[in-house]
Order: sequence, then C-alpha cells, then structure tokens
Amino acid sequence: MTPLNGAGVAVSLPRGWEGEIFNRAPVLGGRTLQGPDGDSEVARNVIHLANFALPAERGDFGSGAVELMNSGAVLVVLFEHGPESADTPLFARSGVPVLDPAEFHPQQMQRTLSGQSGRQIFFNVAGRAFCLYVVLGSHRQRTVLVPLVNDVLASLVIEPA
Repeated sequence: MTPLNGAGVAVSLPRGWEGEIFNRAPVLGGRTLQGPDGDSEVARNVIHLANFALPAERGDFGSGAVELMNSGAVLVVLFEHGPESADTPLFARSGVPVLDPAEFHPQQMQRTLSGQSGRQIFFNVAGRAFCLYVVLGSHRQRTVLVPLVNDVLASLVIEPA
C-alpha cells in the first residue's frame, strides 16, 4: 500500500494504483474567478485515484482520463465543496459511502462512454462536504470492480477542516 496525503485527506493506494490531491481555483473563460472582495473565489480540493496511469491533463471529474480506461479500470474522484455545504440536504449522508455494484449505471456518467458506468454520491465527513464520483471501465464487470473501490475508500481518512 502506498500512502497519499494532502489537504487533510489520507488514503492508502494498492499496488498498481496512483493518485493525486490538488487544489484548483475556479476558472471561467480562462480567468480565475474573483470574489466580491477582489480575492480569488475559494479553491476546491480534488482527489483523483485510479488503477491505471492518470494523464497529466484532466478535468476535475476525470475528463481526459475516462477516455483512456480499459475494461478493468476504475477512476475515483473526490471533489470537495465548501464547508457551508456540509449541513445542506444534498450532503446529508454522513461518512464515506460503501458502494453497491447494483447502483452503478451507464446513465450516471458525466458523459456517456460505451461500456462504462458510474456512480455519484454526496456526503459529509468531519464538517466537510464531498462529491464522490466513480467510473468503472466496464459496467459488466461492476461486481468485480466495485469491491476494489470499496477497499480504497475504506482506507480514506478525512480530517476536520
């Protein structure tokens, strides 16, 4: 297991997995968005975990990576929303979710790609709000792939903000 730490998040990655934790400022039209006081809008923590080589250039929810996935590949995205979201109904689920293969569907993808399926869940931990988005390289292999994701998610530690 390889540890990955950053932004108050730690996870252990199995052999053959890689990941990255980064903080991205919101951008619109190529410009960093500015808040009412002239400061940059709040940047968001984004965590990408995968059992395949992640390309250097990819979107927050895996665009640029999902197109490279083979049938045995999985991509896990944790996108952190602001602390003001943690107490809202959308993020009412408490704790890191355990995924069920039956809940994956090709129509849950940000963008439908042949053979793939996805699952998106919103939750909170330690006063922090997250969107978990998981893409499976093969919908047919979901009963094999989802346990791999659950093993990684079980090692996830999220510290209070």
